[in-house]
Amino acid sequence: MNVLVINCGSSSLKYQLINMADESVLAKGLVERIGIEGSILKHEIEGKDKVVIEQPMENHKVALTLVLGALVDKDHGAINDMSEISAVGHRVVHGGEKFSGSVVINDEVINALEECIELAPLHNPPNLMGIAACRELMPSVPMVGVFDTAFHQTMPKSSYIYPLPYELYEKYGIRRYGFHGTSHRYVSERAADMLGKDIKDLKIVTCHLGNGASLAAIDGGKSVDTSMGFTPLEGLAMGTRSGDLDPAIVTFIMEKEKLDIEGINNLLNKKSGVLGISGVSSDFRDIENAAKEGNERAQLALDKFNIRVKKYIAAYAAVMGGVDAVVFTAGLGENSASNREDICTGLEFIGINIDPVKNNVRGKEVIVSTDDSKVKILVVPTNEELVIARDTLELVK
Repeated sequence: MNVLVINCGSSSLKYQLINMADESVLAKGLVERIGIEGSILKHEIEGKDKVVIEQPMENHKVALTLVLGALVDKDHGAINDMSEISAVGHRVVHGGEKFSGSVVINDEVINALEECIELAPLHNPPNLMGIAACRELMPSVPMVGVFDTAFHQTMPKSSYIYPLPYELYEKYGIRRYGFHGTSHRYVSERAADMLGKDIKDLKIVTCHLGNGASLAAIDGGKSVDTSMGFTPLEGLAMGTRSGDLDPAIVTFIMEKEKLDIEGINNLLNKKSGVLGISGVSSDFRDIENAAKEGNERAQLALDKFNIRVKKYIAAYAAVMGGVDAVVFTAGLGENSASNREDICTGLEFIGINIDPVKNNVRGKEVIVSTDDSKVKILVVPTNEELVIARDTLELVK
């Protein structure tokens, strides 16, 4: 059984075709600049040269038509015809309180997702566009929605409620939702496997560290707290997002800089974080290089990011009454040995001891703690597409 995994952004479309018999990736690719001049499709198959197709793609339907054409192409395709795609799994960012797990997509689900648009105005509309395009082009193929927020629906109310008038939660659903759920779920389960333990017996802090970043406290396989909140803006200082702030700063800046709502949202989401502090880049690789060359603001940005991660790890150990493992994943978490070491240094008091030699790795599944470390430290490359494919298989088979 082959599952096509689709992840639609506002002007992009990522995909993987996965053979669920052995969970091998038959093909994968990325469409960029949908609806923008210079649209391009980059298509890859194991053992073959990458195929690049440049042609106008005015919408997601046109982009998906090209993707499906590439999958069955006689020269660079992965399958003979469309009948070999048994199901489609869609990444959906926000399911609100309506979905605590993945679901088969039908008209009722579509209506519920449309109601969640106000909670994720940048993410849910392109997710819905991808679903609509697939339903039109593949009307007889079952489809499943897998939500970034669903994994965190196990949080207790004391973790997700905000200290605001309770009526605002009842009227508008203002609460902590959390994101990166498929990633936190995948790496926590892989960590338990690597440690040879039942996840139900473990307290794990997972660190999804990239341009967008979040931590989760996972007790017995269930999320009990997470750093992102009502939106992905809360929590760590990220690539361009501010993360945690004194709320009064927002109105202070609006008044001083004469900013409207759109202006302050743009500042907090796109001009802040490590980009705002460093003035160099939102890419941690650029910031690390600048710091090595003596750029003090670049070093300050790294220090601010790392200390926020450190604070959340210690806080989540307190929330769970201990911690057995800390897991690093995503672009920065998987690839930056120096960031992992800086984050773990100073947490020895709760049993976290990193081994600098073992930690000198990039993008591999490995335990990087010292042999005598009470808390195990792991690097686990994330695989959100596989989680989506597995959930899709489970629901449609």
